[in-house]
Amino acid sequence: MSYELAKAYLEKVGGMEYVHHRELYIDTVEDAARSIGCTEAEIAKSLTFMVGEQPVMIVMAGDTKVNSSKFKSYFHCKPSMIPRDRVQELVGHEPGGVCAFGIKDGIDVYLDVSLKRFEMVHSAAGDDYTTFDSSPEILEKYTPCKGWVDVCKIIGEE
Repeated sequence: MSYELAKAYLEKVGGMEYVHHRELYIDTVEDAARSIGCTEAEIAKSLTFMVGEQPVMIVMAGDTKVNSSKFKSYFHCKPSMIPRDRVQELVGHEPGGVCAFGIKDGIDVYLDVSLKRFEMVHSAAGDDYTTFDSSPEILEKYTPCKGWVDVCKIIGEE
């Protein structure tokens, strides 16, 4: 069902040309990079946090994690990820296919500047076998994002 929501959204906004079906399972950053033949950093992972009572999605490079102080500075609260067992209920997609396409109303989406390092990034597109492959600028065009934020850091960097 998640793919159908993403597909309906992308058909409505005209972004289906960037959708690709993969033969291999892509439910993790590692699996997606292996299936696509790119680096893990080029995977645009979507993580959702609660900001007060509001879910907020951050789409970030696959080699990053949210930096607590940057997140708190921007959103005025500590980052608190939605528990895995509540993702579908609150976002509309199941873990492994979470993306910014076809999500539930009321979720603010932001793209992290970590994605701007790449010419091409690969986001999930609603299920464990489908990706949305584009430049960061095209990703911005087709997601319902509120804009760019700088709330992440590369994993392993201090």
